[in-house]
Amino acid sequence: MQMSLSELERQACVPLPLRGVYNAGCSLPYGLTLDVLKTAMQEFLDFLGYINLQLNVRELARLETMLMPANFSNLVGDFMLRAIPKHCPTLVKNVYHNGHPDLIPIGHYAGNSILHGTDGIEVKASRNSSGWQGHNAEDVWLLIFMFGGNRQSDLDNNVPPIAFRFTCVAGAALLKSDWSEAGRREGSRRTPTASVVKSGYEKIMANWIYREAIPD
Repeated sequence: MQMSLSELERQACVPLPLRGVYNAGCSLPYGLTLDVLKTAMQEFLDFLGYINLQLNVRELARLETMLMPANFSNLVGDFMLRAIPKHCPTLVKNVYHNGHPDLIPIGHYAGNSILHGTDGIEVKASRNSSGWQGHNAEDVWLLIFMFGGNRQSDLDNNVPPIAFRFTCVAGAALLKSDWSEAGRREGSRRTPTASVVKSGYEKIMANWIYREAIPD
């Protein structure tokens, strides 16, 4: 029996479980472990499922279709910045406002605060499987949480409900040469960005951490 749209929408409120493959041979820095990442990801799935079910009861859109895509990606990344240090005794969130990197070795910098440090992990969440962007081209250990699901525009384009899922997690130490900077034209108000180029992509994907299982 075919489910109604409202039934499909409620079903999509519950994110898909972590049933992918973990790479036991991956390299993780600063005491980060597979178990820590798995726990942090599961906490986000639990959080999103709880929020979306509560929204559904009130006949409101799911969080991922309510927020602009960039804002939702930031939410995923910010959640990880809080969840990872809860379970990893060697890392802490950089308390400097907009400080870099996002996660730093605990006690390494005074007050666990640094505007721009060389040691730590920059965290990013993205719907994209390549072409990731940052604000600056620099040497950094970049950790990326890739995910799938609906987005805000789907509500207007009759895209069927799709449950959130983590598709891949990967990361590596990048050099400034692994980025391509996009400048800003005179008079433009666009924030300057830097994109991970092929060399950086290959480093990151060679050190994959989690991949969703693709059905045969």
